Amino acid sequence: MTHSVDVDINGHPLKLETGKVAKQADGAVIVRHGETMVLATCVAAKSATEGQDFFPLTVEYRERAYAGGRIPGGYFKREGRPVEKEILTSRLIDRPIRPLFPKGFKNEVQVICLAVSADQENDPDVLALNGASAALCLAGIPFGGPVGAVRVGMVEGKLIANPTTAEQVLSSLELVIAGTEDAVLMVESGAKEVSEETMLEAITFGHRECQRLVRAQKELVQRAGKPRWAFDPDAGRDAGLETQVRRLVGDQLLEIFTTVHEKQARADAVSKLFDEVCQAVDADDTKKRAVREAFEAVESAAVRQLIVERGVRVDGRKVSEIRPISIELSYLPRAHGSGLFTRGETQALVSATLGTKNDEQKIEALEGESWRRFMLHYNFPSFSVGEVRRFGSPGRREIGHGALAERAVAAILPAKEEFPYTIRIVSDILESNGSSSMATVCGASLALMDAGVPLKSHVAGIAMGLVKEGEKFGILTDIMGTEDHYGDMDFKVAGTEKGITALQMDIKIAGVSVEIMRAALQQARDARLFVLTRMREAIEKPKPELSPYAPRFVTIKIRTEKIREIIGPGGKVIRGIQEQTGTKIDVEDDGRVTVFSPDNASVQKALAIIQDICREVELDRIYLGKVKKIVEFGAFVEVIPNTEGLLHISQIADSRIRAVHDVLTEGDDVLVKVIEIDGNGKMRLSRKMALRDQPALADKEKLKNPNASNPPRD
Repeated sequence: MTHSVDVDINGHPLKLETGKVAKQADGAVIVRHGETMVLATCVAAKSATEGQDFFPLTVEYRERAYAGGRIPGGYFKREGRPVEKEILTSRLIDRPIRPLFPKGFKNEVQVICLAVSADQENDPDVLALNGASAALCLAGIPFGGPVGAVRVGMVEGKLIANPTTAEQVLSSLELVIAGTEDAVLMVESGAKEVSEETMLEAITFGHRECQRLVRAQKELVQRAGKPRWAFDPDAGRDAGLETQVRRLVGDQLLEIFTTVHEKQARADAVSKLFDEVCQAVDADDTKKRAVREAFEAVESAAVRQLIVERGVRVDGRKVSEIRPISIELSYLPRAHGSGLFTRGETQALVSATLGTKNDEQKIEALEGESWRRFMLHYNFPSFSVGEVRRFGSPGRREIGHGALAERAVAAILPAKEEFPYTIRIVSDILESNGSSSMATVCGASLALMDAGVPLKSHVAGIAMGLVKEGEKFGILTDIMGTEDHYGDMDFKVAGTEKGITALQMDIKIAGVSVEIMRAALQQARDARLFVLTRMREAIEKPKPELSPYAPRFVTIKIRTEKIREIIGPGGKVIRGIQEQTGTKIDVEDDGRVTVFSPDNASVQKALAIIQDICREVELDRIYLGKVKKIVEFGAFVEVIPNTEGLLHISQIADSRIRAVHDVLTEGDDVLVKVIEIDGNGKMRLSRKMALRDQPALADKEKLKNPNASNPPRD
């Protein structure tokens, strides 16, 4: 039996339907908005794997090419490995639903969302998040949902839920928010330097829309939900062991956290204490896991107690204090721009590389093909945290962190018309203890200015945290890994002095009030302004000159009708110019031609060739042309490249000639004057008038016929 519920979002119904398709999944929902459709499913193992000590949740989002009426590119003509949009959407779904599974639940759960129809107006990503939540709730799996999700835009000062693609283009804000009926769980945002108050207003607006979607999901579950699984989170818990571990640890963790402030030394001290506890309780390999859980609970309580009750952090800082910052520019001598940004025990080596239009990345999506001129790639090698791990291609976390930093920096880049380069930023994290994505934002801004990119201003990022115990809470500036792990909120804010350009917030608890979020945003702004001051001390504004290794460019405008002549058949002409001059040439549809080369002489040589091709013939002007073809009634002479006119037999010489061949031969250089250009661009030429007007130029003619200067008379 099919069941469905509707919610009006931005004037269009968002429909959740279950019972028609994928009925063998534990939960399956079709979400429709306009003509965009997403199938969201979930399946859970009926029991946990023996000895498993983690919760194996897998979230996969995929876009089918047929959804947009396309056939995939490439050799195999089928969907392959997930593209960046699919990976980021998988993370978007995972982040708000993962904290809602009860602690101790370790059955494997798989959520799969497929975009099966796309109308190019409504983005399927937020639909997938709503569908995943509804599918989990319908399945009866232990899950603290439902979760509602919307995208919020701002067009002409008005907030809009789930803006269309056309509205997103006009929007100064793009914010995706997910939450339960009681609390915001996740916020992901990019913006054009909006204020903290505007951002808070958008979050509040978005949460109200999320609450409507939550209520609709609850209604659907009441009609079609499966019985709730019986699950006791305290089953298998050894309360006696926890008490014993707490007694053995005593105040030793507090002592370590207040006296040992260096990360590795602190980790070693904590590890040594854990080994002593294991020895004291005589823990074998099977019991050690339970001891570890009890020990981490005590460790978490100690970290939180220090922050909430004493306002002290494990590295000795105050709650609003930023770790020492050091900046070194031009660290890489051959990169076009580079910066080494260090904040405490977090260090990012960031480089900027400038390329041409040929270096743009082609993106194939449901909406069609597009080209990406700004790329930011983030790498997190295992040595940055002193670990041994597989070294391979970037994972979901790296792609997600890179996307956040890219969104933050993109808002302050110059327009393509002003700076027509393709820009690539690479951030290699060399040390990590606290937000490396925000260090990447700072490093990217510095590297771009070091490269001479005309940025509007610096952009900086800071990671905030929250620890809340009852009515007491502490907001933390510039959090470290330990505070992120044991805290209640991970809140990253990037922006300029004017406002926010990117925001990412993950909340692990219910009940974070608007007042707490407002305080966190204000504290983040104060911290951001402090970091921006340090960055300006290192470099106030972009360097006036590009790196000597970066390509220079000159842009000219030509008539659009001439574009085909510059490119030539199959790109033959433009390739020839590039090979001849050693340059790279970009031609835009509006007639803008940009020539790139580190060598200015090469640029000028290429421009001269292009301008020669695009030269317009002027009436009454004398040219040294080339005879391209001889016919009975005259000759066709190429006046400028690819432009010919008719030199009639009567206009070749002052006296009458019997035949054109008596004077001219194909390939001859001949002086001609343009005596007429009709409405279709056809030209009439005269040699006799050219020689009459400029007899001194006669010696420039190179005629193969020796009698040309004295043509025979009748």
